[in-house]
Amino acid sequence: MRRSFKIGFGFGLTSGIITTLGLMVGLHSSTDSKFVVIGGILAIAIADAFGEAMGIHVATESENRISKKEVWEATFCTFFCKFIFTSMFIIPVLLFTLHQAILISIVMGFYLIIILSMAVARERKVEPWKMIFEHIGISIVVIILAHYAGYFIAITFG
Repeated sequence: MRRSFKIGFGFGLTSGIITTLGLMVGLHSSTDSKFVVIGGILAIAIADAFGEAMGIHVATESENRISKKEVWEATFCTFFCKFIFTSMFIIPVLLFTLHQAILISIVMGFYLIIILSMAVARERKVEPWKMIFEHIGISIVVIILAHYAGYFIAITFG
């Protein structure tokens, strides 16, 4: 896979999953509303996908080793992957209760992060379990912080 696509895919997948899980858990803790969670997911899928793609665009543009074509490939791949991996979390929310959808989404997100971590570890020839624990650990911290932030908002302003 070309470097520009690896950048966009890896960034879009991880950012899409971690950002969306944090958003979903925080909104669930503060509102317990499917309507609000779906609206949040759609907002992230559009606004954050564009923002992250622009961030990758500027970051890759600043590298002298990457061509203009590769900059745009990384930009579009980031947007596409972020949009897709974020939007997929709407499906469980539509099909299950909100609590069940959150749990299913967390399992689904962790599964994808584990697969990506194993692929990256294999390519870098490093121990996959260290990378998996690091990436899942960061994801767990995000989810816990988002949960308590949502809970705090609910008791403070609700």
